[in-house]
Amino acid sequence: MVKAKTWILKKHFEGFPKQSDFELREEVLPELRDGDVLVEAVYFSVDPYMRALSKMWMKEGDVQYGTQLAKVLKSKDPAFPEGCHVLGECGWRSHTVTKAKGQNGPILTRIVPEWPRDIPMSLALGSLGMPGLSALYGLEEVCKVQPGETVLVSAAAGAVGSMVGQICKIKGCKVVGSAGSDDKVAYLKELGFDKVFNYKTVSSLEEALKKASPEGFDCYFENVAGPFFTAALHNMKPGGRIAVCGAIAIYNDTTPQMCPYPHHWIITQQLKIEGFMVSQWKHKDEDSVKILLKWMKEGKLKTKEVITVGFENMPAAFMRMLKGDGIGKAIVKV
Repeated sequence: MVKAKTWILKKHFEGFPKQSDFELREEVLPELRDGDVLVEAVYFSVDPYMRALSKMWMKEGDVQYGTQLAKVLKSKDPAFPEGCHVLGECGWRSHTVTKAKGQNGPILTRIVPEWPRDIPMSLALGSLGMPGLSALYGLEEVCKVQPGETVLVSAAAGAVGSMVGQICKIKGCKVVGSAGSDDKVAYLKELGFDKVFNYKTVSSLEEALKKASPEGFDCYFENVAGPFFTAALHNMKPGGRIAVCGAIAIYNDTTPQMCPYPHHWIITQQLKIEGFMVSQWKHKDEDSVKILLKWMKEGKLKTKEVITVGFENMPAAFMRMLKGDGIGKAIVKV
């Protein structure tokens, strides 16, 4: 008999999430049937999308959804032998009995067999996982960046934004980033960003963007929404491309933010704006992770993690991530 600890969404978030919105429970897992796998969580990822899509994807009383890196303890599926490590869409659960595939696609995915021993496996949830792939696909598939172009990225010190900037440099682009603290600005300069500014201390976002790139931007990797998005639109080159990955500035709003209607700029500058989700290119993930691994082994990609220890601290880690505390990818280690 295996018992699992689970974090339940007790109450839908109203504004910024609170500890009381969650409840820690324990349950007894069923015995394995043919095709089942028992996994034990090792690392959890906490990400902004969990806040953005909670009401769309969850009802009160559900286990909080999310991705974990887990170890297979028992298996009745030959494709997932005992002892292997997997990425699992299992939610905030210490242990899970599941089949590898669900109605909407894979629940479990094996870590690539070429994973180097000297690279932390937790990066499979960060720069070498969903955030890194979001950066890669947003640049290659949506923006279709070309050498010599100028790219703007907001929330540039985050798990996705920091990868966007580094991949831009690998591809021969100029990259401008914004972040919310002087420490984050300093980190982005270490990563090789061409221009960086603290959006909280500049007197004007539009002036800061014009100063960073007087000729405008070919591409914008959008992570924040709000006033920054409007300012970015006003500084795009004709025919500019915008990849909309996130909108963290508005996730906790209880009333919609009002902003100037952007249609004039979109039309006259002939801008292309496309929202995307990393799952659109899931069929490419294995090859893409190998590319990211290669760049990291070559020293072209650097990363930071903010690691919280203890399954009982999942809600606290989630809320710290939403506040923008720390630099890098937020991870919980069991």
